[in-house]
Amino acid sequence: MQILLHTDSTNPDFVALVRLLDAELAIRDGDDHDFYHQFNQIDAIKHVVLAVENGRPVACGAFKEFAPDTVEIKRMFTLPEARGRGIAARILAELEAWAAELSYKKCVLETGINQPEAIALYRKCAYRQIPNYGQYAGVDTSLCFEKRIG
Repeated sequence: MQILLHTDSTNPDFVALVRLLDAELAIRDGDDHDFYHQFNQIDAIKHVVLAVENGRPVACGAFKEFAPDTVEIKRMFTLPEARGRGIAARILAELEAWAAELSYKKCVLETGINQPEAIALYRKCAYRQIPNYGQYAGVDTSLCFEKRIG
């Protein structure tokens, strides 16, 4: 049985999943990892969704406010053995619904070109590619996306 839990970045299961995410990204991103890592600190994230199957956390995602009407999706990760079953899409939908409940109108996110599974997920979930924003502007290894919600 799978449940989705709302929590925050102090949750130890979230912290453990993020450590695994960072280890995977360090391999995928290689020399670019330090640049991206500086934007992925979790100490102040108030909105986290965890997927738990049979008492074991298997995936996570989060959002933080980006602008008064916009959230930025962060820290999406699914354990390798749990991939391919739609868990990430369910977490993303839950994050979008939670953000909409809080009166946000749009989600934005950034992912890297070395993460084809993430790119496919976001496109499948109706995110559209936009010009790179903020710290990702001009970074050719980044792709940025947005989606209207609510």
